[in-house]
Amino acid sequence: MNESDWLEKLGADAYRVMRQQGTERPFTSPFVQWEAGGVYHCKGCNTPLFHTDHQFDAGCGWPSFDRPVEGAPIVTRLDKSHGMIRTEVRCGACDSHLGHVFPDGPAATTGERFCINGICLTRQEAE
Repeated sequence: MNESDWLEKLGADAYRVMRQQGTERPFTSPFVQWEAGGVYHCKGCNTPLFHTDHQFDAGCGWPSFDRPVEGAPIVTRLDKSHGMIRTEVRCGACDSHLGHVFPDGPAATTGERFCINGICLTRQEAE
């Protein structure tokens, strides 16, 4: 898919985040608040990425998860943009930017916080 196809598929706001490594404003995603029993999929390719059972309130303003679903094609890479050193999270199926992962998640589980832009996700009820 070329970039004009991505723009048409995603819309301007999601395109800016997913294809141009942007960030949505905090507390703007309806997925910051969640209901149990669903799976979040990549908006770009519909690949299952995160389950509501692994979502928690990090207070950061973005949907946060302690881990992806088993087998999710999550790819991480070093991100030195904006004067920071972070670990970027991408969908390995369509190479879209999703957010970042930090080592400050719940210690009782993985200790990781996948801080994901909600605009990159769609939610489907668990089967």
